[in-house]
Amino acid sequence: MDTSAITYKIADLDEEFDQIHTLNYDTFVEEIPQHRPNTDKRLIDRFNDENIYIIAKRGQEIIGMISVRDTRPFSLDSKLENLDSYINSDEKLCEIRLLSIKQAYRKGVVFYRLCEQLVSYCLKQGYTMALISGTTRQLKLYKRIGFVPFGPLVGSGEARYQPMYLTEENFKASTKAFQKLMERQQAPVQQLFLPGPVTQLKAVQEAWAKAPVSHRAEEFHHAMAQTKEKLLQLTNGRYVELAVGTGTLANEMVAAQLSTLHQKGVILTSGEFGERLVKQAERWGLSFDQLAHSQTGPVPYENIEKWLEADSEIGWLWTVHCETSTGRLYALDRLKEICSKHGVRLCLDACSSIGSVPVDLSGVWLASSVSGKGLAAYPGLALVFHDEPAFANDSLPAYLDIGTYEQAESVPFTHCSNGLYALNEALNHPAPPYVSLCESILAILEANGFTVVRGESFSPAIITVDLSGHLSARAFGDRLKQHGIHVSYESAYLLERNWFQLALMGHIDARLAKKAVQTIATIYAKMKQEQAVHSYE
Repeated sequence: MDTSAITYKIADLDEEFDQIHTLNYDTFVEEIPQHRPNTDKRLIDRFNDENIYIIAKRGQEIIGMISVRDTRPFSLDSKLENLDSYINSDEKLCEIRLLSIKQAYRKGVVFYRLCEQLVSYCLKQGYTMALISGTTRQLKLYKRIGFVPFGPLVGSGEARYQPMYLTEENFKASTKAFQKLMERQQAPVQQLFLPGPVTQLKAVQEAWAKAPVSHRAEEFHHAMAQTKEKLLQLTNGRYVELAVGTGTLANEMVAAQLSTLHQKGVILTSGEFGERLVKQAERWGLSFDQLAHSQTGPVPYENIEKWLEADSEIGWLWTVHCETSTGRLYALDRLKEICSKHGVRLCLDACSSIGSVPVDLSGVWLASSVSGKGLAAYPGLALVFHDEPAFANDSLPAYLDIGTYEQAESVPFTHCSNGLYALNEALNHPAPPYVSLCESILAILEANGFTVVRGESFSPAIITVDLSGHLSARAFGDRLKQHGIHVSYESAYLLERNWFQLALMGHIDARLAKKAVQTIATIYAKMKQEQAVHSYE
């Protein structure tokens, strides 16, 4: 049962109190025969006007509750003779009652979260001791949280209770055990199949969490130099600049440099992200031809070469190395060979390829990338690799001028030390190309009737599935999310095609990933069956 969308609060709405009375009846009349049945199927507690109800809600439905009050006499006063003889008279008391959780949520984290909220409330009110009548069915659990039994059992028949108390000291002493219980009962580990955010290693998360450092500090400049060196080693590049921003910003910086050439170019496209390069080039007023080809068919390298041969004015070629919208991966060596032969500068959007597959940027004039995705850090840093020294150009916006960055060792403006430290650490632990995992996932998907969008030369980091004629990609993605499985499906270009994608980026546990894909297949079969039933009806 997914508990990620459950909220916890103090009840304060009329409709919440209506549900509380119904849940009270279901628990303490029908399940535990503590009160007599009635035709209204509602049980209003005798202390209702004094109770503070802490509730767990999923959407508008109350799925759990617990109450607290501090006015004597307590319910326990009527059950246990001379209650005060068992407790210290100096304590500021409250009584906890009416713990109820709907059946479907009893094996999850709801109980522990309710207790957490309850203790927080009690401490804020200054209570030093809380009393409960703990059901004999859960005494072990109550003890592990810090409750101490006292006095004889109370109640009768199936409704037998043990008087117990909890002090602040007892709770604090049991905090570690309490936290372990909560962790054990948490919802299943979330499986990210997204191009961002991706799963980071703990060391990267800790680097991100360090105290911020001024971008003028020597420590920051040292980390910047380290990071740049690691990036160049990874890609066989010559120069790289880091700016605060996204992949779109990195591509703007590429377009800015292209504008200084005053040459005609060609943009090679095969999907959504190639089309975005076209739009950016148009905004910059670049002169270019667009060479578009099939999203899944063979790459027409011969046509690319013929295009360059036919127009000697073409001075640059810009394309997306890995077209994220499909997973298309161009053969970089082939592109470099063609461009070198015709004296054309090659520029790449390598946002989804660097870190995900081996990338050799030697001979590539400009390439953009990001700190997230395959590099497995956090988003927020735009990377621009360049093959030649860059010089400041006053005709360009300063923030987009890579010469301005090179001149200032990539720190001409305010920078983010947290993002830099995380990327620097992530580069110490590169994620492997998931070729074998990709093949295993493809086999599972195809064996379960999925239509995979794939062709020649596709990246192992992107798997695209077409649900057309079967299910709604939005409904399917929403259902997967309820099970802790996050796939890419909410982008407009995916929804238009009724596609979803599995991105194998960041640090992925192959065993858990394959298990998640099996769950995807199970949910797919179940949703198709549900759809067939509805269609029949």
